[in-house]
Amino acid sequence: MTVDTKVKTLVKILIGAAWIDGQIQPEEREYLHRVVKEKGVADEPDIQPLLYEFRPVKPEECYEWVKEFLGDQPTSENCQQLIEAISGLIYSDGSVANEEAKLLTDLQLLDPANVPPDQAHGQILGAVRNLYQRWVAKLSE
Repeated sequence: MTVDTKVKTLVKILIGAAWIDGQIQPEEREYLHRVVKEKGVADEPDIQPLLYEFRPVKPEECYEWVKEFLGDQPTSENCQQLIEAISGLIYSDGSVANEEAKLLTDLQLLDPANVPPDQAHGQILGAVRNLYQRWVAKLSE
């Protein structure tokens, strides 16, 4: 994954994380616009419809982007980068929804520094699967 692609994927994950509790808060919206400018991807055609909320981001899209960002063998550095970026977004509105806290916890579990290497891959798939199943269950309530 090239740096440009990695940056765009990170921004997509942030937008998806902002939707994880069902709506984007004004502070999250402001944070996203600032990050997109800083990263230089505000004019990207695949970022604009997401950034300007022309359509909501479905949880499964966010999980796919996380998987794409981390790859098959996530590094501790990539996990930490993702956790820090999502933490900044989540804490921008001064409150942390249960779904947001769970997302951060799951990402911390994916960090290879926290698990033996042979278990990391299975944990990634399991965490992504669990997040997806929780959201499917929540959407059907």
